Amino acid sequence: MKFKKILGIDIGGSGIKGAPVNTKTGKFLEKRYRIETPNPATPDAVASVIKKMTGHFKWKGPVGCGFPAVVLNGVVKTASNIDKSWIGTDACELFTNTVGLPVMVINDADAAGLADVRFGAGKGVKGSILMLTIGTGIGSAFFTQGRLLPNTELGHLILNGKNAEKYASDATRKKEKLSWEDWGSRLNEYLLEMERLFYPELIIIGGGMSKKMDKFAHLLTVKTRVAPASLLNDAGIIGAAMAIRAHKAEVLKKFEKT
Repeated sequence: MKFKKILGIDIGGSGIKGAPVNTKTGKFLEKRYRIETPNPATPDAVASVIKKMTGHFKWKGPVGCGFPAVVLNGVVKTASNIDKSWIGTDACELFTNTVGLPVMVINDADAAGLADVRFGAGKGVKGSILMLTIGTGIGSAFFTQGRLLPNTELGHLILNGKNAEKYASDATRKKEKLSWEDWGSRLNEYLLEMERLFYPELIIIGGGMSKKMDKFAHLLTVKTRVAPASLLNDAGIIGAAMAIRAHKAEVLKKFEKT
């Protein structure tokens, strides 16, 4: 079975987006499709949206999903910014049974990182890369020589007595009505801590902040090179599709069961 064309789906807090992806080039094969995230976003409700997504594309092959939580062997372990009913749910099994196709689920920041390291801002970088998706929270993906260390939760480090994402996320900026200067200074504190702990060669800023770096880049004092994610909102979809290629054996087993 070939794994060149994969349906990638990015499950977010406000929208669930998907598109078939050529995993060798990182290009969409069809126009991206978006469905509003159900409220509440319970497991069954989200699974129903995944089924609508596969139906929209008349998809018959494997599906890769980026999910906003720690995911171990398909099972959701955390629920910082999602419905608590997800904890302990085997998302891979749920989606696979619902859509009748083999589905692989990975952390959404890991998915975005896979795409931007392979096709975007991290392409050609041989050292360590830290990808940070900054939005409702702070997601992280860490790579060494192109290899992913999955499920890092570096947005939950303690910074100035607070969970880092409660101190320096975009949601906090909006909630506390921080100026770009004040918020940029907070982000700089966080990046300095990341630099002190890991000394990456490159820090990639993803999420919505990747399009707004002109508002805060001048406030960053880290020595590490900081660059915006070049794939923007497409990264999660592309990376979710790429994850299928990294788990071929598991996907083949799922095909046998479906």
